[in-house]
Amino acid sequence: MNDQPFIDRIMAELSQRLPAGLGQLKGEVEANARAVLREAVSRLDLINREEFDIQQQVLLRTREKLEALEKDVKELERQLADQ
Repeated sequence: MNDQPFIDRIMAELSQRLPAGLGQLKGEVEANARAVLREAVSRLDLINREEFDIQQQVLLRTREKLEALEKDVKELERQLADQ
């Protein structure tokens, strides 16, 4: 999963809030913060949008098949009851 835009947004916000007078220290703080963010995000169990959409389609097809099978079972039970 590409987390770069998320991290970039957080880093932009952090950079705006850091005092301008930090000089070289500001760059080090930003680099360390970026590394910490990357590590934290990489530990999360996330999927990208494409994977989510694929799984959503699989779930929909599975649900449709289940509903069809339930309908078939009800019909077979009705036929057995009529005998």
